[in-house]
Amino acid sequence: MKRWKRLVWLIALAAGIMSCIPGRLHAMEGVSAKSAILIEQHSGRILFAKDAYTKRRIASITKIMTAILAIESGKLDDTVTVSARAVRTEGSSIYLRQGEKMKLRDLVYGLMLRSGNDAAVAIAEHVGGSVEGFVFLMNEKAVEIGMRDTEFANPHGLDDAENHYSTAYDMALLMQYAMKNEEFRRISGTKVYRAPAPPGEDGARVWRNKNKLLTSLYEYCTGGKTGYTKRAHRTLVTTASKDGVDLIAVTLDAPDDWNDHIAMYEYGFSNYHIAKISGERVVKKISDPFYEGRLRAARDLQYPVTEKEMDGLRVKVYLLKPRDEWKDDPGRAPAAVGKAVLYLRKKAVDVVPLFYEPEHEESGQGFFFHLFRLLGVRIDG
Repeated sequence: MKRWKRLVWLIALAAGIMSCIPGRLHAMEGVSAKSAILIEQHSGRILFAKDAYTKRRIASITKIMTAILAIESGKLDDTVTVSARAVRTEGSSIYLRQGEKMKLRDLVYGLMLRSGNDAAVAIAEHVGGSVEGFVFLMNEKAVEIGMRDTEFANPHGLDDAENHYSTAYDMALLMQYAMKNEEFRRISGTKVYRAPAPPGEDGARVWRNKNKLLTSLYEYCTGGKTGYTKRAHRTLVTTASKDGVDLIAVTLDAPDDWNDHIAMYEYGFSNYHIAKISGERVVKKISDPFYEGRLRAARDLQYPVTEKEMDGLRVKVYLLKPRDEWKDDPGRAPAAVGKAVLYLRKKAVDVVPLFYEPEHEESGQGFFFHLFRLLGVRIDG
């Protein structure tokens, strides 16, 4: 078993915690949705939740999964031949024609901006070999992401199956996963897109995004997907960014979803800011002679917190105990030799690997570990 030594500190703000502290906290206004959730995009921290784990119908926000699978297939430049089954699909449509050929990328734009059910089937048949094959891929991906209370039965969200449902929490996980993909972020955040005209027609199809938060209602919105069926009612997943804080909101069965999302975002942006602990400053605090000046943090530590939570932040550094052969030949040490862990009170909320980068002129030395004295976390005025 690997032997670790631990360095424990309370990081002073002057030594690396950077955060803009919000003004007076205000109460969250009630939302109309039967289920709702607000999370911080990168950490996944839940900032607000209302019945977020109840299984409900999700309508066209299903298409977030359809889109990310199409993007990850690596086939966006493929030409898709539209089938009769795609053309016959009920509900919202981009009015494809049987036998029409269209790039998969264009279909994904039609899927996300105009919620084309015909596009969803065309995508599913091309990427999965069949709608049924694609649904299998959807459920595989759901398991991979950790969507434990979700089952997909189709690529569009129509009410044609009883075993098609998710939760607000699971849909937030899906959007969090999808937003890591640059192509998805670009498509989700597009307000207007021009696609090739149908065969025999001039000009182009012009698709305007149905997400009114993005197009007109909320300046900080960066993307999302709308949904509606008679059984699911209104569903909505959106993203928003302000002052370095990136949020995801989900509502299911929400008669006033636009205002629900705005209210949740205003609550999140007013009450939470990102506390950052510089990875560079963390490794500079390590004075062990073997590691001193030779460690690199993979990135900064960060987590969304309220003003009151700032005093509860702690950093602990765990390092492998150097072996004798590493001291004789530092090049034999592993690349990753430890980790820095950010705690909010007793809960680990972020972790960053620490990498060892020996200098060629380094000679072997003895070593010892220091327990750093505790420093109080304070606000850097």
